[in-house]
Amino acid sequence: MPPGAQRFVTTEFQPAYLRIDGAELLRGRARRAVAALERCRACPRECGANRGAGESGFCRIARYARVSSAFPHFGEEDCLRGSRGSGTIFFSGCNLRCVFCQNFDISQVGMEREYAPDAVADMMLALQAEGCHNVNLVTPEHVVPQVLEALAIAVAGGLRLPIVYNTSAYDSLESLRLLEGVVDIYMPDFKLWSPEAGERYLGARDYGDRARAAIAEMHRQVGDLQHTPEGVACRGLLVRHLVMPGLIEESGAILEWLAREVSADTFVNIMGQYRPAHRVSRASYEEINRRPTSGEVEAVWRQAQGVGLWRFG
Repeated sequence: MPPGAQRFVTTEFQPAYLRIDGAELLRGRARRAVAALERCRACPRECGANRGAGESGFCRIARYARVSSAFPHFGEEDCLRGSRGSGTIFFSGCNLRCVFCQNFDISQVGMEREYAPDAVADMMLALQAEGCHNVNLVTPEHVVPQVLEALAIAVAGGLRLPIVYNTSAYDSLESLRLLEGVVDIYMPDFKLWSPEAGERYLGARDYGDRARAAIAEMHRQVGDLQHTPEGVACRGLLVRHLVMPGLIEESGAILEWLAREVSADTFVNIMGQYRPAHRVSRASYEEINRRPTSGEVEAVWRQAQGVGLWRFG
């Protein structure tokens, strides 16, 4: 296909969770995921906290999800926001410790109040009532059990929107497999490639390995990104990549892997809006204490095109 072309669904689109074998299957997956919180392995940290009994995990979240906000978001990719917005639910807490986190007040510092599954389900249904094109779960890696619980309630209550799983890519394969046939659009942010960079900037030396395994699994489940005839994404993989100053070799390795090992048709959003935040400006991270230059961003675009990627957002 030529650059700029889209792939469209050929039949009337139906969210994945409406095609699985009955609501009881969704409730069963939720029960399995919640039971595993007693010795938590919901994410690659596998911290073993008894979140089911109220103990906080590495993510700083215990039994119930904490939500920072839920609203129709018009700042997402065009194919997600459409004309009516993407229905974002921003979860608090995180399983990474990014030194440059722009949302550290949500992910690593302040903790919003807890919400029981029925309250999260109500948020999903409210976003549908507002006309949003999808339900966009932001930073859900550590709350997959809670998401499944809420979805089971929301679907029973009439939810019919596609589910977007908007993640750092530091995901457990076990959790992702519980989401098969439930999530319509996976949107991982593949941040960094090497163990050294993962350890220094994300607090996770295994980040690259885990992200590659997770994204391969996501693509296996949903394939390349597809759109409705109106141009709104409805199923598939959309990969974000934030260009980091001085780290374009990391970008090149990620993009080459996507093209060679996942699919040359992978839809990629190359983002140039990095800015120093959180610990960068007050600790020993001088090498990333600046914005990427226009030349660096352009170099990453050339790398993407050079390895055969052509679908960009």
